[in-house]
Amino acid sequence: MGRKTRLAGTVGAAAIALVGAWEGLRLTAYRDVVGVPTVCYGETYGVELGDKHTKAKCDAMLLASLKKHERGMRRCLKRPDAVPAKSYVAFVSLTYNIGVGAFCRSTARKRLDRGDVRGACDAATWFNKAGGQTIRGLVNRRAAEHELCLAGLK
Repeated sequence: MGRKTRLAGTVGAAAIALVGAWEGLRLTAYRDVVGVPTVCYGETYGVELGDKHTKAKCDAMLLASLKKHERGMRRCLKRPDAVPAKSYVAFVSLTYNIGVGAFCRSTARKRLDRGDVRGACDAATWFNKAGGQTIRGLVNRRAAEHELCLAGLK
């Protein structure tokens, strides 16, 4: 598994489009819904308020971050390459949004490891809160990821 990635070609393009659309692009750092300094497409690592980036820099940061989250996701899955491509993109998006640790501890990951992709798609929708509050944007994002995830089963 090591350095293997599925974020190349159409799978990578789909992941970038999905995450980029839901995260939105902000070139100047701001506080997210729970107060964490955030920039570009939802980047939080090492971000300080006032940070500014170009779109090209943000695009590069997104791709690097997606690959980092994908590597973490793959490490905790028994058979990551058995996950259908569209479902895989949905789980990369989820992992990017909730973090590798939360994904690896999730019921979604446990169901994927049992080969229950449909059940994993359903469990992923449970991640719709921030700061203990249900967030409409997360409900909508999970619904879009769920639709893509299930499309992978067809």
